[in-house]
This record gives sequence, C-alpha cells and structure tokens, in this order.
Amino acid sequence: MNYEDILFLPHPVSKKHKPMEIGVRSAQFAPFAALTGYEEMVEEEARLTDDEKEMVDEVKLMLDCKMQILQEHIKEKPEISFTYFVHDSHKKGGEYVTIKGRVSKINLIEKKIELMNGTKINIGVIVDMQGKIFEDL
Repeated sequence: MNYEDILFLPHPVSKKHKPMEIGVRSAQFAPFAALTGYEEMVEEEARLTDDEKEMVDEVKLMLDCKMQILQEHIKEKPEISFTYFVHDSHKKGGEYVTIKGRVSKINLIEKKIELMNGTKINIGVIVDMQGKIFEDL
C-alpha cells in the first residue's frame, strides 16, 4: 500500500473536544502491577535469615551454671541480658535477639523465664546470659 495521499495531510484537530493534557495522556501508558503481591513476595524471598547454630558442650555447661545462679538470686529480681534465637514465622531460619530486663520468675514446668515487663523467653533457645550476678564466673 502506498500512503502518499495522506502522508503529508495536517494533523486533525477536533472542534468539539479540547486536546488531552500531557499528564493525563501519559498516564494511559504508565506501568501497572499485573501481579498483585509480586513485589512483596520478591522482598520476602530476598529477606535474609540466620540459621540456628548448634551449641557446644562448654556453652551448655556455662548456661546451666548461670541458670543455677539465676535461680539462687531470683528473689532479688536481677537485671539480665538474654541472647536467644527467634524462629522466623515465614521462612526457614530466624534471628538472634538480645533483650535486657528484670527477671520476675523462672517456670521450670513450661521451661520459660518471665521478665517484669511480661516477656517470656523459652529456656531452650537461650544462647547467652549476662548480668552482675554472673561476674564471678
């Protein structure tokens, strides 16, 4: 086909409608999210987690010793810094968290340490305890 008959004609301009603004016209060609939640899924997949490390026997013995000292001083409500592993709710792994607070009680049946602020820590995930009551170790 040969379009020479219309190739050089002037651009038609409507007498009824005024021209569309550039911003409105460009919005027609803007990208859109064809897959809802895709960006969130990519971000979640890219988020890194730590693996829970196996404790060596020496560390386990030290923690047992510290737990006994903590039980002996529980009436003093000592301020202790706990480092423990928190499993991720969405993917394999988790992260090590350190929290500091006054210990209100140790529940050996539930195997949890309860702090004055209501936080409960599973004894089995604790990897370190620091505080003044442990200074002699």
